[in-house]
Amino acid sequence: MTDSAGTASRVADALRTQIISGELKPGTRLSEERVREAHGVSRSTLREAFQRLIRDRLLVHELSRGVFVRRLSREDVADLYEVRRIVECAAVRSIRSLTPAGLRRITASISDGVAAAEEERWDAVAAASIRFHEALVALAGSERLNAMMSGVLAEFRLSYVHMDDPQVFHAAYLARNREIAEALRSGDVEGAATLLAAYLTDSEVELLKGYSG
Repeated sequence: MTDSAGTASRVADALRTQIISGELKPGTRLSEERVREAHGVSRSTLREAFQRLIRDRLLVHELSRGVFVRRLSREDVADLYEVRRIVECAAVRSIRSLTPAGLRRITASISDGVAAAEEERWDAVAAASIRFHEALVALAGSERLNAMMSGVLAEFRLSYVHMDDPQVFHAAYLARNREIAEALRSGDVEGAATLLAAYLTDSEVELLKGYSG
């Protein structure tokens, strides 16, 4: 990887993190000048970073208007949920052993979500939820699967802006995260996968109720 490509990757990762954290919300226009200044990069490097995120379906370029954080349609959200049901549930069912590091990562994501909820920091709760699902998939032990789901979940994070009531939504699913984790700790992998499938189906219905995308 060339220095330029490495720098573009670093900038893309930083912007991706801002999207997942909720700092950059769907519809936000990214000023080339401000982003270049913030990261100290050339115009060509920034445009390469933008192109990476456009390929990842996190940004869109609108002719004569610039680059924006992408807005998801209802169809996008439904498709992402279908992908998640297929891949996440299969990943959980494929778990052969639970490593202490993997379980610690799951526990940390739940603890982070609970702490953020107590402080009513709902963007942080959403980011912790994404980390929980990444940690679930990571238990399958596949780097390629991890990379794929990281992209899917980053794109899925864009849907949270359409929640009617983030507090009600996240409080319910924080509790269900704990149920899934407890099933795994007890060795009930199939039970965890069943809980996860129901979780994803229910959250899709709930999220799309008031979705205007």
